[in-house]
Amino acid sequence: MTVPDHATRPRALVYGDVDLNIIDGSAVWAQSMTQGLAAAGCDVTLLLKAPVTTDRLVAPLMGAEHVTVRRPYEDRLLSDLGPRGLTPDQAVALMTRLDAERRFDLVVVRGRRLAGLAAAEEALAGRLWTYLTDVPQNVTEMTSTAVSELTDIAVASRFLLCQTEELRGFLEAAIPAACGKSVLFPPVVVAPEGVAGSGTPHERLRLVYTGKFASRWNTLEMTGLPAALAERGVAAELHMIGDKIHGDDPEWAKRMRRALEGDDVVWHGGRPRAEALRLSAECDIGLSWRDPEMDASLELSTKVLELGALGLPVVLNRTPMHEALLGADYPLYAGADTDSVADVLTLAADPEIYREAAERCRAASARFTLERAADRLRGYLALALPPMPAGVDPERPLKVVIAGHDLKFFTRLADYLMSLPGLDVRLDEWESLRAHDQYRSRELAAWADVVICEWCGPNALFYAQHKRPGQRLVVRLHRFELYAEWPRKLDIDKVDAVVCVSPYYASLTRELAGWPADKVVVLPNWVDVAQLDRPKLPGAEYTLGMIGIAPSRKRLDRGLEVLAELRRRDPRYTLAVKSKQPWDYWWIWNRPEEREYYERTYRSIQRSDLLAEGVVFDPFGPDVGAWLRRVGFMLSTSDDESFHLAPAECAASGGVPAVLSWPGADTIYSARWLHDDTAAMAEAIHTIVSEGRFDAARRAAQAEITENYALGRVCDLWTDLVVHGKVPEPVDLTRAVTA
Repeated sequence: MTVPDHATRPRALVYGDVDLNIIDGSAVWAQSMTQGLAAAGCDVTLLLKAPVTTDRLVAPLMGAEHVTVRRPYEDRLLSDLGPRGLTPDQAVALMTRLDAERRFDLVVVRGRRLAGLAAAEEALAGRLWTYLTDVPQNVTEMTSTAVSELTDIAVASRFLLCQTEELRGFLEAAIPAACGKSVLFPPVVVAPEGVAGSGTPHERLRLVYTGKFASRWNTLEMTGLPAALAERGVAAELHMIGDKIHGDDPEWAKRMRRALEGDDVVWHGGRPRAEALRLSAECDIGLSWRDPEMDASLELSTKVLELGALGLPVVLNRTPMHEALLGADYPLYAGADTDSVADVLTLAADPEIYREAAERCRAASARFTLERAADRLRGYLALALPPMPAGVDPERPLKVVIAGHDLKFFTRLADYLMSLPGLDVRLDEWESLRAHDQYRSRELAAWADVVICEWCGPNALFYAQHKRPGQRLVVRLHRFELYAEWPRKLDIDKVDAVVCVSPYYASLTRELAGWPADKVVVLPNWVDVAQLDRPKLPGAEYTLGMIGIAPSRKRLDRGLEVLAELRRRDPRYTLAVKSKQPWDYWWIWNRPEEREYYERTYRSIQRSDLLAEGVVFDPFGPDVGAWLRRVGFMLSTSDDESFHLAPAECAASGGVPAVLSWPGADTIYSARWLHDDTAAMAEAIHTIVSEGRFDAARRAAQAEITENYALGRVCDLWTDLVVHGKVPEPVDLTRAVTA
């Protein structure tokens, strides 16, 4: 594994399939992404697509510290350049060449076609930070071809940068490979210092629009607003800034150009970004009114945020995304036609309404500053480029093998160990529990300094048999193996540590296997708090959740008892079940007692007036983060569990665990989330909701899970064990944060 040279500042390459001569959101993205990465601590190389004909966006970057601008045309980086800028193929070839000259730690790309080509380059795979915008935004557009293409991009990317939570959730539902990699990178607003609106509207109302002119952006209809306002007794003029007329209809383009030269319309043409913002600040109200077809867009307009940062209120469509940004009672939501917009603008001429709307827009924009973007990027850099562990010699990397037949529970830990400088990590993935490439396994056993066996099965027996002097062997044991034959056959003297995920199962392992107490250590399951911490949807406190209801010891029937008791008190309570069905597992469905249990339980749902309308079954899948947005309480009603991650994941998402006291539950979750029976669980849930304590409870739960089980903490514990052989201290639940 090549160790990246980021001892001082990580090296980032940025390329967007956008023309920085044209001021629009995509071009502004290239500028702000470059500035954000530099502010986050990177040395940034921005590769331009087109020859520079106007330096409106490029000039501020040319002399910026830690920023290098590469200009393919002016610097003659390629010999066969066309007049319209680099093609995606040329851009990827050039990025690969620049990377070969001096390796970049991350490569940020924008543009679906470009990202698809970059994903096919093995040399760039794993370092791509792909910014996704031009992707399907509804189910009908997400064809099998699109799914395949986006899956390839997701697999090759370290991160998928999504502009909005809505886009992230949609992608994760459609593209399983996007789960765990999709992170937020909202638009960035950089307003010139000292430039701001006056705070009160002019006597002659000044409207302003900046950006491209296109039919779905209602730019032609906007030119009719001054006349519509005049009919209502409001004097107004429209200022339009931009020079890019879009559209396949030549007649529409002609009409648009004529309208730009009409009465009460001031067309400023294309302007440098700073000047465009200065001109906007001299106006009163921004326009971001669009065709209703665009209401389902999963993207957020940068222009809305820029105008808000200037202190201007903005007229825009009422959508769930805009309501989340500005509030459902924001006063300047527009209707579908010119008259409705004119009516809203007439209201905005009132100084009181104007001030309220302006303050809403200003407060919303404050969440999208360059400083916020840099902080966000610093977090992603820390995940992607962790520091070298103390005591590791980069000249002699620690050689680590991870072996097992099913690594799905260890994947994120394996990814982290692979990303650590000073470690050379290789996988020995067995075909099944017993089948493997013996030659490769023997080769890796002879090579490794440390071996991690995921599952205490035949893999652990093999590596114990072939262990070399001075080599360390770590075995992670799950509930499944504890009652099987392999622990009894394992030569425990060859094992340095057996890892269990909870103190209860560590104690049970010592008892059943008879192994020395100091050989069995506790390293808890991890919870990706950063991925799961997302805004809850309205009414989430009335939704119970269950993840995984098979086999029957998961006790769906008890979850239904909790739901029935709650719906007797308030019919708003529902239960969302995210799971494979029992008949999807042959080893469950072939057992008569299991089949009888589920037939009886499902029949009880159908026949109950309380339950029939209160249970929703959702498909199994990795899009847990998006699904949890609507879940307020996660039920754990099992007969037994080794850890049960679902309540911890719900807590990380901003929900509340509700756990029956199965054996060992008190060693994983603090007492406040534990209940003796389903009646007590229902009572506790309803009390939290009815007394208005949901927010306090979920904050306490999230704090507890973050402190004890956050992915970063668990990765650090594994690093200490793998690199230094250090055994972690068990989780102390007595220090849990009180609600």
